[in-house]
Amino acid sequence: MGLDSTVLQAIGNTSLVQLHRVVPPGRAKIFVKLEWENPTGSMKDRAAQAMIAQAEEDGRLKPGDTIVEYTGGSTGISLALICVAKGYLLQIVTSEAFSRDKLNQMSAFGAELTLVPSEGGLTTKKLILDMIETARELSQQPHTYWTDQLSNRDSIAGYYPLAEEIWQQTAGNIDGFVHSVGTAASSQGIATVLKRHNPRLKMAVVEPGESAVLTGGQPGPHKIEGVGIGYQPPLWEPGLVDEIYPVTTDEAKGMARRLAKEEGLFAGTSSGANVIAAIRLAEQLGPEATVVTLMVDSGLKYLSTDVYRGVG
Repeated sequence: MGLDSTVLQAIGNTSLVQLHRVVPPGRAKIFVKLEWENPTGSMKDRAAQAMIAQAEEDGRLKPGDTIVEYTGGSTGISLALICVAKGYLLQIVTSEAFSRDKLNQMSAFGAELTLVPSEGGLTTKKLILDMIETARELSQQPHTYWTDQLSNRDSIAGYYPLAEEIWQQTAGNIDGFVHSVGTAASSQGIATVLKRHNPRLKMAVVEPGESAVLTGGQPGPHKIEGVGIGYQPPLWEPGLVDEIYPVTTDEAKGMARRLAKEEGLFAGTSSGANVIAAIRLAEQLGPEATVVTLMVDSGLKYLSTDVYRGVG
């Protein structure tokens, strides 16, 4: 990184470490990629950078424009960072259903927040649709660009470098990859590259057990932030996926706490869900295999939530 570099050049090239204590014996080795090493503490820096760069390149986004997005927090935080670096204003549509830490971080970067009411502080299909509609209305203002993350294919390419990093860090010795589904952009981008390198690789995705719509269940409220929107995401590509694992909120929270206490890895709830599912795939593939999943974001984004608050 040169002396004239910006914060955006710090995105990517995150560490890969092996789990030891939370993985039962007889399973495949499990490695986790520490995506909280990105500048805002989340993998979403990669998607935000890709969406903004492509919109600038093809003229949809012009100097002086305002960017609008609906988000549970991490994408909004990442967009806020990009907007600081590039000089755009940012309007975020979000909700008190998501951690106060995330809302505070977006505000700290200068984003203007519009809060949409939720049902009991839970993520529901209605909440997601209400947030999308609010963002749609805001996007009608002049000189405004709506990134519309659930439908924005530009974000997929942001995860190609992540997959290449995994391939290089494992020296190609990877048999399975596991990741939770929010927009489905990251799982699609990573699976596309890894399966190009190794067509036999098992791609597994994770969804909330309370809202297991990808496996044919009914939508329901849950508290795994950033995933499980209650319906099939527009970017969902089932042809790339070999396994779908439902994981409950309680399972995800419990594993997040175990990762902190047993592995020294301080992660968010979706990271806990990723590890639960990775252990299931590791059991299926056996002890000679290698599975990789992601630490999606930092536990610092959840200090005000019941994931960590008051945990002894």
